[in-house]
Amino acid sequence: MIARLLIATLLCAGAEVAVAAPEQPGWRKVWADEFDGPALDPRKWNLADNCWGGGNEEQQCYTPSAANHRVANGLLDIIARQERHEGPAFPPDQRNTPEKVRATRTKPFTSARLSTDGKAAWLYGKAQVRAKLPQGQGTWPAIWMLPEGWDYGGWAQSGEIDIMEAVNLGTPCDTCRGQVEDRVLGTIHFGGLPPRNRYIGDETPMPAPLDGFHVYEIEWDVTGIVWRVDGVEFARRAAHEWHSLGSDKPGAPFDRPFHLILNLAIGGHLPEGRNSKGVDPTGLPKTMQIDWVRVWQKDAVPPTENGQ
Repeated sequence: MIARLLIATLLCAGAEVAVAAPEQPGWRKVWADEFDGPALDPRKWNLADNCWGGGNEEQQCYTPSAANHRVANGLLDIIARQERHEGPAFPPDQRNTPEKVRATRTKPFTSARLSTDGKAAWLYGKAQVRAKLPQGQGTWPAIWMLPEGWDYGGWAQSGEIDIMEAVNLGTPCDTCRGQVEDRVLGTIHFGGLPPRNRYIGDETPMPAPLDGFHVYEIEWDVTGIVWRVDGVEFARRAAHEWHSLGSDKPGAPFDRPFHLILNLAIGGHLPEGRNSKGVDPTGLPKTMQIDWVRVWQKDAVPPTENGQ
């Protein structure tokens, strides 16, 4: 994307860092998970445990249960099931009153949400995930990033980078290629606290086959962000297109480290508002498969003792 060298900061508090010889000319691999072990590596990933719904009225509870995720045969499976589940109503960062700490919620589906929050985060570089996505009305797999420190304030003042989102893949779509939903989205969120939040996004037809593995990628530096699928660019944002009401610094909010998130949601405003509407539970459980996750940087700066 960019000819200039990237200024990079790697946070890796307790995380294992992959620094093998580069597989891409000009890039150094600074973190990876190939999912070759017998179980999820807790040094790299957190598992969510809440029924909040992501602020989008999603219909799943995220659980750390082995029923909702597994690592086997070199793959991570994130599994959404139709089952009533009661769990915490809010994620940990929102449990700021005794009432919220005690509050529970019950939802009709379960799934998993993994993040590197507190374990690994990066300022600039290239993030790649090879994944196979589930199909069906109401499915919402996502690969995305949130700010590690929330330095500019709450969402969306500190930003959000959506590397890949897809909703309702394989369902009827009058405006899609072949009349079948095949689009993936790449988006940034920025601006202020709701309702002053803003977003810019693009979407592209997924390469064939729809039910195959594809590589979803962003390349990000001080001048902008590029989105690719299987190495083909489909979106590009320049730094002048975003801003943060939490700071007047040029480049804010995307001038701070962000961590990775992998999840499979069921329902919510976006999938339930598109295609056939709502959620069709036919065919559940649904699985999002991850082959590998790799993060690359140019001129990576080694972490200090405190991970800064």
